[in-house]
Amino acid sequence: MPETVVEVLVEGGKASAGPPLGPALGPLKLNIGEVVKAINEKTKPFAGMQVPVKVIVDSATKEFRIEVGTPPTSALIKKELGIEKGGQDQKNKVGNLTMDQVIKIAQMKRDAMLAQSLKAAVKEVIGTALSMGVTVEGRDPREIQKEIDEGKWDDKLSE
Repeated sequence: MPETVVEVLVEGGKASAGPPLGPALGPLKLNIGEVVKAINEKTKPFAGMQVPVKVIVDSATKEFRIEVGTPPTSALIKKELGIEKGGQDQKNKVGNLTMDQVIKIAQMKRDAMLAQSLKAAVKEVIGTALSMGVTVEGRDPREIQKEIDEGKWDDKLSE
């Protein structure tokens, strides 16, 4: 069964039948409204960010499925903090994430990460925060990673 894949970049939760989506889907004879609605539903958590989306269409049955990529971890951290860019180095602090915000980002990125557990995914996000000059719970991210290893955050990180 031949499949057609349409790859587009859309703003989270705001895809429309206009370009780039409409013209790309038109020749496939799909209900574009249905596709747009499905994309917006799946990309809502990424409102205000550009998100890579794949629409995979079965050419014979006209059935489609949608795969949503995720923005880079650094983009999710910036959105969470409401900042334009990270610090130029680790000394200049540009913001602070709570552990709840770190967990939220880790869960959004989980499918795209190699991490085997939520704990490992959270440590990856904290590593990105460190390189951006962002503190976690008001402290150096390395301290938080050490505490995670020691089990101090297990109540929040159990799956």
